[in-house]
Amino acid sequence: MGLNESAISNKTNTPETSDGYVMGNTSSSLIGFYGATPLAQLAGAAQAAVTDGSTGTAAPTNGILALTATYNSTILINAIATLAAQGNALRNALVSYGIIKGAS
Repeated sequence: MGLNESAISNKTNTPETSDGYVMGNTSSSLIGFYGATPLAQLAGAAQAAVTDGSTGTAAPTNGILALTATYNSTILINAIATLAAQGNALRNALVSYGIIKGAS
């Protein structure tokens, strides 16, 4: 059954305009992607941005460096900073597109 043939009462089918296309009218609208069971927008404290207190320098262009034979705290804190930055970038994209709500 195609999108226009659905008999579900909470379906929103708004033609795309220059303003874009919105799926769901509210955070409780049920939406599913790629055959997944439709769900309301997920929300929770775990979706808050991670605060990076590592004091490291994120390196998104070269990733995480290999650990050397000796303990190297700079490599570790930079790895934490890189992971935090990349995790927050992914989180921010999901929040921006409304796939997750972000912090409750």
